[in-house]
Amino acid sequence: MRILVTGTAGFIGSYVAQALLKQGDEVIGIDNLNDYYDVSLKEDRLTPLSAHKNFTDIRADLADRDRIDQIFKEHQPEQVVHLAAQAGVRYSIQNPHAYADSNLSGMLNILEGCRNYGIKHLVYASSSSVYGANTQMPFSIHHNVDHPVSLYAATKKANELMAHSYSNLYNIPTTGLRFFTVYGPWGRPDMAYFSFTKKILAKEPIDVFNFGKCKRDFTYIDDIVEGVIRTLNHTATPNPAWSSDAPDTGTSYAPYRIYNIGNNQPVELLRFIEVIEECLGLKAEKNLLPLQPGDVPATFANIDDLVNDVGFKPATTIEDGIANFISWYQDYYKI
Repeated sequence: MRILVTGTAGFIGSYVAQALLKQGDEVIGIDNLNDYYDVSLKEDRLTPLSAHKNFTDIRADLADRDRIDQIFKEHQPEQVVHLAAQAGVRYSIQNPHAYADSNLSGMLNILEGCRNYGIKHLVYASSSSVYGANTQMPFSIHHNVDHPVSLYAATKKANELMAHSYSNLYNIPTTGLRFFTVYGPWGRPDMAYFSFTKKILAKEPIDVFNFGKCKRDFTYIDDIVEGVIRTLNHTATPNPAWSSDAPDTGTSYAPYRIYNIGNNQPVELLRFIEVIEECLGLKAEKNLLPLQPGDVPATFANIDDLVNDVGFKPATTIEDGIANFISWYQDYYKI
């Protein structure tokens, strides 16, 4: 297949592109290499991809409507994996317009490309953040998600609604994936586990919010990638049992699906830090602080639909996943 992947210099996007190339697909990669975090890390993620004969590396901004249309027209992809976005819950409070440009305008331009050029399946990144103020655990795709607690979460919820409208209007199969706290080698420096590692090694104190009592469904990158590939190969279809009298939020009468991809095993933040300490052989000095605006106290993925529909259940433990990350970190930064 010829597959357009957005965000190929990003954490998840670079892994997904590698997996697609490995299975023999042709990948058209888009990234704007913005400076939200270290650009050299993004460039290093691209290095092995750029060496592959079936990879096309394109610099483009998702908000550039004409450029995105030109890419669809020139390369004629058959499927799209849309992973590029302005990430970060806390940054969305400081710089909201970046989220409108990338996450809303960018998604619209991708949807228009899918409509105009006959895309067979669009898989796109949503987020566990859409569950917002919901405290019913574990989070299910069949729960209501109308109460986001950050603009980032609101844009991800909006992406799901936009996708549904295009599935309805133009019969485009779309699948949204709600990722739960992704971690691993080549990860994002703005993520807590990355900054914790850096500060512990530097013998600097770390800020631990909600006094360390937050629980997160930490999901290892390899499990996320497996979920993306499996759902891409499982084209979204209408749910024949869907009823407008009792509408199901995770499926539709249109070819539209939503899945959680999480480890289905929440871990308290203090335990997560403890595993980092064990792998480093160092103890952290902790500043215990209240919950930050835009954060939620816990996430926990119900993955029944993922298991039932595509036969996949993430299983990497934090002990194995963090050990792999620490090994990569020390090698990459020559520590």
